[in-house]
Parts: sequence; structure tokens; C-alpha cells
Amino acid sequence: MTRLKTLYQETIVPKLMKQFGYTNVHQVPKVIKITVNRGLGEASQNAKALESSVSEIAQITGQKPVVTRAKKAIAGFKIREGMPVGVMVTLRSEKMYAFLDRLISLSLPRIRDFRGISPKSFDGRGNYSLGVREQLIFPEIEYDKIDKIRGMDISIITTANTDEEGRALLKEMGMPFRDS
Repeated sequence: MTRLKTLYQETIVPKLMKQFGYTNVHQVPKVIKITVNRGLGEASQNAKALESSVSEIAQITGQKPVVTRAKKAIAGFKIREGMPVGVMVTLRSEKMYAFLDRLISLSLPRIRDFRGISPKSFDGRGNYSLGVREQLIFPEIEYDKIDKIRGMDISIITTANTDEEGRALLKEMGMPFRDS
């Protein structure tokens, strides 16, 4: 079992039960899944960009990503239906906890001029999304092996009902929120 999962079960659950007055352990919010998504506009013209993105996301998450394809043709963007437009991976259970642990303790502190992440990026239902500008913050990525700096979106989906519950859960897990 990963470090973050044991921390959740042994210390975070009792703390949140006391803080929000839950009567049942199953009422306590938990992280269900994490999705890592990267949009690739240039993938329609450049197949190498798609290839390198697939390998980078696979290195970062430890799971092979799915290539997302265009649902409609958009002439202004020179995209036809079925063309690759991005890569996405959904992490659950052990891989999810391992990724979240690495994100919080290794990757986020490596961001230049890091002062914490915005506490405002919740969606109203306790789910959190953050954008990363470059893949170099992940220790798995070597600077010499990348062809271009690309960002990605990371969404953390929880069972929390409100933003306050979701924020409390992620803060207890060690997410470095900026003081607002």
C-alpha cells in the first residue's frame, strides 16, 4: 500500500470525520480518480508530437495513455473527424495514490517561483483541476530527451459534496494551497 493511502486511512479519515461531523466512515470524501490530459493541436500535422506525448505521459503516470480523436471536422483548425487531438490517461487506486504522492512531494515544489497552487480551481462539487505549463517538473522526464515543452491538465476527482470538503481533503493530503 502506498504512503499516501495509509496516511489517508489512518490520520485523514478520523480528522475529517471530526471536522465535518460525519457519523459514518463512508461519508468521508476520498479521491476516486485522477485524469491527466494533454491537448495536441499540432498532432494533426506532426505525428512525432503525438508519439513523444504518449511516451512522456506514460513515463509520468506509469500507465499508457489513450489517444483522443476529433469528434467533428473544424475547417478553421484544419482538423478532420477522427484526427488525433490529444492524449489522456485515467488513474485509479494504487497508481492514482502513487502519482498524487509524487505530484505533491516532488513535482509541484520543482515549479519555478512556486508559491502554492490556487485554492480557487474547484468546480463546485469538490473536484480540483490544475494546469501544468511544462512536463520538466516531473523527475521522470529528462531534459535532453524532450523535443518541445508542453503542458498538461491534471484533474483530481473526489467524492466530496462541496468545495470546502474537497479543499480540506486535499490540504490534509499535503496539497500546497496558496494562502488567499
